[in-house]
Amino acid sequence: MDNRTEVREFLVSRRAKLTPDRAGLPAGGNRRVPGLRRSEVAALAGVSVEYYAKLERGAIAGASSSVLEAIAAALRLDDTERAHLLDLARAADGVSAARRPRRRASKQATVRPSLQWALESITDGVAFVRDQHQDLLATNALGRAFYAPLIGDGGRTPNLARFQFLDPASRDFYPDWEVFAGMCVAIMRAEAGRDPHDRGLQDLVGELSTRSETFRTLWAAHEVRTHGTGTKRFRHPLVGELSLAYEELAVTAEPGQVLMIYTAEPGSASAERLRLLASWAAEHPAAVTNH
Repeated sequence: MDNRTEVREFLVSRRAKLTPDRAGLPAGGNRRVPGLRRSEVAALAGVSVEYYAKLERGAIAGASSSVLEAIAAALRLDDTERAHLLDLARAADGVSAARRPRRRASKQATVRPSLQWALESITDGVAFVRDQHQDLLATNALGRAFYAPLIGDGGRTPNLARFQFLDPASRDFYPDWEVFAGMCVAIMRAEAGRDPHDRGLQDLVGELSTRSETFRTLWAAHEVRTHGTGTKRFRHPLVGELSLAYEELAVTAEPGQVLMIYTAEPGSASAERLRLLASWAAEHPAAVTNH
């Protein structure tokens, strides 16, 4: 991924989204677009118009942390967007993946037995480990039953992004498909900013861009986000609709991998349906054999 292009398109997209009213500026009468002008961003950041224009052209290498923080504040970037801007600047300075030691990619990513044991010890929630490429590396028994539409019978490592954009079954599995799609791409965008030289992620983006118009459109929007915590709705083919809270935890021993846990509110209809799914998984162990 070309860093200058990424920087340029990200800054332009953030400036276009920020209205004068939100920035505390008068709207004026001769605006051709709803966003801010370059001169307005420069004034808010306390830099010259020429210097900001240089940054927006993608020449961000060498920019000081104080300037980057001022630009982030001027554009009203949230924490994830600010981190993304700093990641892009590090990459321009030749310090990509500063927070993630680079390792040689293997053909088939695996997880340690102890991590799999930890997953299996979680019995009341859906638990799985994914990597920065959205590959589903390991799950607990309930997770394998839960993600049966995604895991399937194929030999290829299940991938959350491919399922989202290339498998029609995802539109049934995710009642809020559009929300999930935007979230998936925004998470991938943040990952790409952390390591623009990640060949596996580049290949995945290229594949999805070629095969999905929706992915191409969302990727071009340059939205970024982290997963963190929240609530999602699912429609499982065996037990029906589920509303589950999720928590994302970093696997510190394996940079780039995260542990996701989905749980239901105690006493809720979703909790009962999750218990039914767990019972089904226990009664059909062959159907949830770890891939």
